[in-house]
Amino acid sequence: MTIATTPSRARLGGHILVDQLAAHGVKHVFCVPGESYLAVLDGLHDAQIDVTVCRQEGGAAMMADAHGKLTGEPGICMVTRGPGATNAMAGVHIAKQDSTPMILFVGQIERGMREREAFQEMDYRAVFGTQAKWVTEIDQVERIPELISRAFHIATSGRPGPVVIALPEDMLTETATVDDAPHYEVIESAPTAGQLSDLEQLLSQARSPVAILGGTRWSADAVEQFTAFAERLSLPTAVSFRRQMLFPADHPCFIGDVGLGINPALLKRVADADLILLVGGRMSENPSQAYTLLNIPVPAQKLVHVHPDSAELGRVYRPTLSINTSPAAFAQALAGVKGPAQPAWAADTATARQSYLAWSDPTTVHTPGQLQLGEVMAYLEKTLPADAIMTNGAGNYATWLHRFHRFTRYGTQLAPTSGSMGYGLPAAVGAKRVQPEKTVVCFAGDGCFMMHGQEFATAVQYNLPILVLLIDNGMYGTIRMHQEKHYPGRISATQLQNPDFAAYAQAFGGYGERVETTEQFAPAFERALASGKPAILHCLIDPQTITPSTTLDKIRDAALKAQR
Repeated sequence: MTIATTPSRARLGGHILVDQLAAHGVKHVFCVPGESYLAVLDGLHDAQIDVTVCRQEGGAAMMADAHGKLTGEPGICMVTRGPGATNAMAGVHIAKQDSTPMILFVGQIERGMREREAFQEMDYRAVFGTQAKWVTEIDQVERIPELISRAFHIATSGRPGPVVIALPEDMLTETATVDDAPHYEVIESAPTAGQLSDLEQLLSQARSPVAILGGTRWSADAVEQFTAFAERLSLPTAVSFRRQMLFPADHPCFIGDVGLGINPALLKRVADADLILLVGGRMSENPSQAYTLLNIPVPAQKLVHVHPDSAELGRVYRPTLSINTSPAAFAQALAGVKGPAQPAWAADTATARQSYLAWSDPTTVHTPGQLQLGEVMAYLEKTLPADAIMTNGAGNYATWLHRFHRFTRYGTQLAPTSGSMGYGLPAAVGAKRVQPEKTVVCFAGDGCFMMHGQEFATAVQYNLPILVLLIDNGMYGTIRMHQEKHYPGRISATQLQNPDFAAYAQAFGGYGERVETTEQFAPAFERALASGKPAILHCLIDPQTITPSTTLDKIRDAALKAQR
């Protein structure tokens, strides 16, 4: 048990706050500085906490989210009031939808100025109330340890998520003599013996089960434990949207991801399953195929739903068996769960596996243009270390990564299930800052990159040799795809005029190179790695290459034909 320490002197509020972060094990803070929390910045001056100064608050919050995803501990972000806070909202929304532990500290006006619409004044409870697990404002300097301790517990308990704390400027400059709070402890529960027995019975009755893994509160050990369970039962196992790192893709039981651009054979398998073991995930819009894959409220399939937040169990789908526990605790308990000695579904698992292998083979895909992304993915598969961290934001370009990259290690994927553009670059910077020994590769579209492209300067400032594969088709491709599908030929507001991104990288002090053909990619990739600098490979693809399986012309022609 950790015992609270008793300080020997009065401290400034800003210093008390920093001491609480240290007491809770914080090693890193991402921020954009502001005069509203100068006392906190002063406290960080002497703290054993690394500070990453970012170029925009949204990027800082996304870096904190990346930290939370990789470590399971709250990512810490600090921003100033008003515009700084609203910029950070993009990262808070990601943390909410992705169930990522994060604490956002926001500077606030002095307490005596409230409700006069003072300079950059905001009601943070109202602004962030629907997007954070808890929003508070610390009015009394003596309560800093109490409220920050509560923030860590809320951010990590149940379904993890963001907490927002407003810090009045004058409160931070007051002094107090208070005890530091002890290190937070994540509240854990375990499945009951009765629940595990019910699970055994459901497995014994099943003929075509499927496991789907998602959510957070996993660990490398938990992935290994669930993998051993699946192997013992020959249980076909899929992962939810942008959660590929939760099960090794090279395992015989892995059958693919349930998300956007799903393998049609996998979609049918899930629809026809007689038992779904949903661990950690929520089967929200994208994995559920717009809430059509499972009937609401009672699925046609028997559903075992394992989730750390009781409020999620039965909220959309009524499970046959609800188990209120974290994926990590559940995976640990599976060692004692027995399955059929000769599973009736073993042959089906092998069939589903072969379907996945064929679906995820990039060498079978040929698209218009001189740069073949299928060949690029095949090269990366052979070249990158197994523990390389892959990041991306939102856009059709990400389909190539999710479909064709075979994730085999936990902690190697940073991708927003919220579909937030601009996430890939800040996430890569955050990942490399926290785990500098790892190779970090960011996938970004041209539109996606420009949302937070200025954080490339942060990578250069801290000498973080990330590698950005910037896929440029000169448009907001996903929106254009939907445009052609619903309003064929009526192109509006989706064209982009882009800079020379290789020159952009060089202007910041990084490495940049233009790639126009498949043959140019591998040598350019090797030169970028050898440079030891943050790098951008500006990869130009044919605008027709909208997905691995179709083109814009085909989408438009099909839509026009349907209208006749």
